Amino acid sequence: MSFAWRLRKKLLKRWARNAFFPAWRVSLLRSCGFTIGREVYIADDLLIVEELEERGNITIGNRVSIAPRVTLVTSSHPNHSRIRGFAPLSRGPIVIEDDAWLGSGCVVLPGVRIGRGAVIGANSVVLSDVPSLHVVAGQPARTVRELVPDAGWP
Repeated sequence: MSFAWRLRKKLLKRWARNAFFPAWRVSLLRSCGFTIGREVYIADDLLIVEELEERGNITIGNRVSIAPRVTLVTSSHPNHSRIRGFAPLSRGPIVIEDDAWLGSGCVVLPGVRIGRGAVIGANSVVLSDVPSLHVVAGQPARTVRELVPDAGWP
């Protein structure tokens, strides 16, 4: 990828973090190459940790609600440390399905899929996939409850 693309993406992500209107955040993040559905709410300070060259590494479904200070990590490694040769490299896309709700301060690590209607508790660390309609919380996040939908749930 070109330097211009990486610079553009870095600037757009920075502007999106504190954009005044939530709709502006969504629009700016779409311009970064992220797939974001309809009626998505993204609060202040969404932090996306990634390799800037990547495209399509985050997919957010329809009607997803993301609270303040959520962190999405699609790539993690020790940079120039001497342990780089044998330390684990973690990289993978994050998929957040329709109607999910991510609580304030939660961290979602690489390669995680959050199921439809799932709820992530505040300050949780999500290491693995979350099934649909499950409420998870903790560090690491574990299921604390299963939601039972009403008759109107599609």
